[in-house]
Amino acid sequence: FKQEDSDPAVHESLSIENTLWASTVVASGTVIGVVIYTGKETRSVMNTSNPKNKVGLLDLELNQLTKALFLALVALSVVMVTLQGFVGPWYRNLFRFLLLFSYIIPISLRVNLDMGKAAYGWMIMKDDNIPGTVVRTSTIPEELGRLVYLLTDKTGTLTQNEMIFKRLHLGTVSYGTDTMDEIQSHIINAYSQVHSQNSGNSTSSTPSRKPQSSAPKVRKSVSSRIHEAVKAIALCHNVTPVYESRAGVSGETEYAEVDQDFSDENRTYQASSPDEVALVQWTESVGLTLVNRDLTSMQLKTPGGHILTYYILQIFPFTSESKRMGIIVRDESSGEITFYMKGADVAMSTIVQYNDWLEEECGNMAREGLRTLVVAKKSLTEEQYQDFESRYNQAKLSIHDRNLKVAAVVESLEREMELLCLTGVEDQLQADVRPTLEMLRNAGIKIWMLTGDKLETATCIAKSSHLVSRTQDIHIFRPVATRGEAHLELNAFRRKHDCALVISGDSLEVCLKYYEHEFVELACQCPAVVCCRCSPTQKAHIVKLLQHHTGKRTCAIGDGGNDVSMIQAADCGIGIEGKEGKQASLAADFSITQFKHIGRLLMVHGRNSYKRSAALGQFVMHRGLIISTMQAVFSSVFYFASVPLYQGFLMVGYATIYTMFPVFSLVLDQDVKPEMALLYPELYKDLTKGRSLSFKTFLIWVLISIYQGGILMYGALLLFESEFVHVVAISFTALILTELLMVALTIRTWHWLMVVAEFLSLGCYVASLAFLNEYFGIGRVSFGAFLDVAFITTVTFLWKVSAITVVSCLPLYILKYLKRKFSPPSYSKLTS
Repeated sequence: FKQEDSDPAVHESLSIENTLWASTVVASGTVIGVVIYTGKETRSVMNTSNPKNKVGLLDLELNQLTKALFLALVALSVVMVTLQGFVGPWYRNLFRFLLLFSYIIPISLRVNLDMGKAAYGWMIMKDDNIPGTVVRTSTIPEELGRLVYLLTDKTGTLTQNEMIFKRLHLGTVSYGTDTMDEIQSHIINAYSQVHSQNSGNSTSSTPSRKPQSSAPKVRKSVSSRIHEAVKAIALCHNVTPVYESRAGVSGETEYAEVDQDFSDENRTYQASSPDEVALVQWTESVGLTLVNRDLTSMQLKTPGGHILTYYILQIFPFTSESKRMGIIVRDESSGEITFYMKGADVAMSTIVQYNDWLEEECGNMAREGLRTLVVAKKSLTEEQYQDFESRYNQAKLSIHDRNLKVAAVVESLEREMELLCLTGVEDQLQADVRPTLEMLRNAGIKIWMLTGDKLETATCIAKSSHLVSRTQDIHIFRPVATRGEAHLELNAFRRKHDCALVISGDSLEVCLKYYEHEFVELACQCPAVVCCRCSPTQKAHIVKLLQHHTGKRTCAIGDGGNDVSMIQAADCGIGIEGKEGKQASLAADFSITQFKHIGRLLMVHGRNSYKRSAALGQFVMHRGLIISTMQAVFSSVFYFASVPLYQGFLMVGYATIYTMFPVFSLVLDQDVKPEMALLYPELYKDLTKGRSLSFKTFLIWVLISIYQGGILMYGALLLFESEFVHVVAISFTALILTELLMVALTIRTWHWLMVVAEFLSLGCYVASLAFLNEYFGIGRVSFGAFLDVAFITTVTFLWKVSAITVVSCLPLYILKYLKRKFSPPSYSKLTS
């Protein structure tokens, strides 16, 4: 790219700095440009995958049961036609039977379940104990009750993503939070000396430091080394101070520009990483404040209030490959050119001069859970810098392998740098992370932490958050690159029992490539797994692996854009609204504001949703089966005639107006109080076995339905032989009463709305007996022919209906009582 209009033509390279990103607003001038990435090639589109439609396990189980019911319907119809003896047009009769018994298939199940799920979502969002929770899906609240694996991100999820400067190490001396005031006094002294000399002798700039730079063999004093280190931290970064304009100044912008308010209370720092902000805030606290920054210069304020200006000559931004950033600055007062650099210990250890303490101290800090950065510097002469600049610009103009050539030129500077200090920054844990993880572990949930951080930091956070309990061994998987190494390492891991696994992303790739099945099997037995240096795609891959190999339900929780793929891949995705924006919380199925809320979300709401939906599903099936059994008995008694027992309106009213409210009120049922569920997370383990809804419980309900349907129909025929014409009224009344009693039998904790629903349904039925009397006769001969109100109000009617109802329900009550007495469920042991 060539600027023609200037006298000597200036050559500049096109790089990321010259790029206008999508939605940029050009404030002035004109821009000539080429659109390079569009459509599917833009970064945002390449980062997104099509989210799958998540279907809960409960829905899949109910689908299986519905298929079984369909087969039962066909079988029953065939049996009826066979017993009829295939007389006449038998296939027509077969279809009539199919229609008569079609109530076996629970059509209303889907409606009831979806309404129930909407109710659970509403309850979760209205729960004051977990404010700010948003339910973004109405299909999978039951999944929260059956989770076995929880995959969590570290930064921003378990930790707050708010960095605090904790440790400065100079090789011979280390400063912690309690000794920061010593650093402050050293800085104040250093600058007061410089300024007193400056005022006395204005011609020479900083005589105090000249001899040291010319004779490096002199051992520097601690004071000057602290001064150098703090200055390096204050200059080597990508932070910009931002001043909020105060009210009242807004009208007078010129005034605000000239007399810019450098006061501390309205300065905030902007940077791409919270680590850098923490460092700059720390230099401010010890007396060296970053007050201004633009593209070409930086201004620092000394403890004495003097402003030091530094010109930025070059800046080498941090990349995930280089793991370091550098900056070349020129001091305005002395004209000295210095190259500062800071980065991860792995990258910096080869760049700095030989020393014997760096590696050991980095390990020590990482074990305390601190994120470490190594800071180094190199003084350049004017000639060295000019030489570098020309080579650097030349490299930036090359067309082939530009990145490699630029990196090579920068590396020529990165040699034998003077190691200044090692900094440690702490990312604090979120509130109540420890008790929450403890609770989840007791609930039988296996927790995997997938993080991009380095191994030592991840291990330390795993210990400090009690993800790995104090007594547990930790097996750190050595880095492996080949099949043989992976085999050896897996064998070493196999010999250990009940120990947590820590593995890096690269080693994980190798293991999965050659020994996927063995590795997953071993990892799944671990109480906790930590994967460090994970990429976003790897996180999603691990989720899919667990689903594929174990078939258990997985849950992913994260807070940033890098967790979206994992959240979308998991059976149940939870997003946290964090410092990193709302990407994760918008892509998730449930969005929470703090990690600690996940305990209540799973133990209380997950438990209730699953238990209630299971009860509701089985009850709706029982409701259809019982009326089909009565139809079957009725048809068999009358020589297998394919005649409907109840007229259309009664059939419609049965599933809606007469029984809908009580059955639906099961969504308010709870077996244990929320406090109990949180106090005894072990109760959650039972849910993951899926015993609330299985073929066993389904068969029990089928038997109950057949027994009750048979009793109701035969009872009506036996007791009312003389008034046989009234059989419809009798059996239907008994049926409704039985249904209402069965709901009462199923409920574990009464809610006032349930009582209202029971009486409301009973009231509706009594009212319809009075007004819809034509429907209660067989073969509507004339209006009210068979149903005299006089008959319904007789004592015989009442006692006979009561007798039938008692016979159909009492044995079940007795059985339930005996079962609770001799093999009580775990939750009832706690409530009694």
